[in-house]
Order: sequence, then structure tokens, then C-alpha cells
Amino acid sequence: MTTLKEKLKADLDAAIRGRDELRSSTLRLTITAITMEEVSGKSKRELSDDEVLKVIAKEAKKRREAAEAFAQGGRAESAERERAEGVLLDAYLPKQLSDEELDGIVAAAVEEAKAAGAEGPRAMGAVMKIVNPKVAGQADGGRVAASVKKLLAG
Repeated sequence: MTTLKEKLKADLDAAIRGRDELRSSTLRLTITAITMEEVSGKSKRELSDDEVLKVIAKEAKKRREAAEAFAQGGRAESAERERAEGVLLDAYLPKQLSDEELDGIVAAAVEEAKAAGAEGPRAMGAVMKIVNPKVAGQADGGRVAASVKKLLAG
């Protein structure tokens, strides 16, 4: 069984051979980010697939934010490239939950937190602790927090 990092490297090799500049530069940057994560800290280590997914998700989020910044700055070409890189990286991530699926998970967590005695805006932390492990990698933290706030306020 190949690791996610090995798959990224194999896809990079194929992109280079196929002269796919967008794919090869995006994968090269992502593999560099993974390597940086591996050597940060006291000792070098190999990242697990889950940790590699977190790095890819972080890289994809950077691309979305950069695309937005470029678009607001009137640099449509750069924004388009960042979006394309983001889409490329999203393909390696688990399928994202729809808003309905996310709200359903959050609603169940709100009920669970209420049963444990946490209610109102102060329950945010308790609900997030229940929701985050269930949606790991399938929903951006900002989306999760917004859904929790909406359902706690409602």
C-alpha cells in the first residue's frame, strides 16, 4: 500500500513527464510543505497519511485565500491560477461535507452537549470538541464554527 506522500511524488513525476506545469509546480510546493513539516520540531519524522492530509488541506486553504486576495486586487490571472491549484489539491482530500450534512452532525453534537449540561454561546467549545473528530478533513474549521454558532444561537 502506497502512502499519500508516495502518491503525490508519483503524480509529480507523471506531471513532469507530461509537461503539466500547473500540476508539477503545485505538487512540488505541496511536497516541500510536507517535508518542512517533517523536519520541523526536534527530530525528523515521517508524516502519517492523516498528517499529510492536514498539510494538503492547509495548502489548499492558502490557495483559496490567495485567489480571493488576487481577485480583490484586480489580478484575475493570478486569482485563476491560485483557484486552479486549489482545485488540484482538493482532489487529494476527502470529499467535503455538504452544508446539510455538516449541520446534521453539528445539531446532534449540540444535543449531546446540552445533555451534558452545556448550553448557549458558552457551549461552543464543548460542541466543537464533539464535532471536530467526526468531520476531520471533511469540512473547513471556519465552516464548522459558523455552523455551530448558527445552531447554538437558533
